[in-house]
Amino acid sequence: MGNQVEKLTHLSYKEVPTADPTGVDRDDGPRIGVSYIFSNDDEDVEPQPPPQLPDGSCLSEGGDGQPPPPPQPYDPRLHEVECSVFYRDECIYQKSFAPGSAALSTYTPENLLNKCKPGDLVEFVSQAQYPHWAVYVGNFQVVHLHRLEVSNSFLTDASQGRRGRVVNELYRYKPLSPSAVVRNALAHVGAKERELSWRNSESFAAWCRYGKREFKIGGELRIGKQPYRLQIQLSAQRSHTLEFQSLEDLIIEKRRNDQIGRAAVLQELATHLHPAEPDEGDCDVARTTPPPGRPPALAPEAVEH
Repeated sequence: MGNQVEKLTHLSYKEVPTADPTGVDRDDGPRIGVSYIFSNDDEDVEPQPPPQLPDGSCLSEGGDGQPPPPPQPYDPRLHEVECSVFYRDECIYQKSFAPGSAALSTYTPENLLNKCKPGDLVEFVSQAQYPHWAVYVGNFQVVHLHRLEVSNSFLTDASQGRRGRVVNELYRYKPLSPSAVVRNALAHVGAKERELSWRNSESFAAWCRYGKREFKIGGELRIGKQPYRLQIQLSAQRSHTLEFQSLEDLIIEKRRNDQIGRAAVLQELATHLHPAEPDEGDCDVARTTPPPGRPPALAPEAVEH
């Protein structure tokens, strides 16, 4: 479909609206710096079937024809990346594995229904998959961006068998009223492809709850110093920080980390990045450069595939 970039229509950044307090964008005209980049949705990648033997039986990864071992229970602390997001000096998102934190506990879809209220943000998670976000709208149903279309589905269907949780507390923005969140979600049911203003399910669901244009494609200008920081916790005393020009770009990188998993992220940083040794007495925060062949994390053209 190609890319189409609309013209700038504001003279200064102060004139750019960044949030609608009512939760509804009323301007139907061109948006600032919108870049229409369409590709397969990050959650559309279907799992590939295992290779088959000539008799039609499945071949296990080990190649000995034995059935694969049963899947291990999903443990967020093993598969997910502990991180924080900052806009300048303000923390706007935090996923923490601190002792006593129950926010990351996951439930079967059937049990999750008992914990959901209209307007809640729901996240479905599974190993080696992008997390899938949805807005619970009541009557056992959610609205979510899936396969380049905003759909209204039963929560159990949207989960596709994955475990889930309510994630209202991850982002620290002030939420809209539950009725406004539901209204935002339902108003976009049926929108698809060029009608969409979000690159992934997380951005859509978060916009419905908080009404901030930063979650939309091209919702803010990428000019000057990178104001967003993604701080990845490597250990109790050490972290790694990436800088971004927009929240949209940061979310794409954060979701990529969730998809490849904690072990792969740590291995990638250890193998390809070269953290600078902190000065004596300095905090253990490493800012590194991307490895050769990978675009900088702050590149505005970055999209999920």
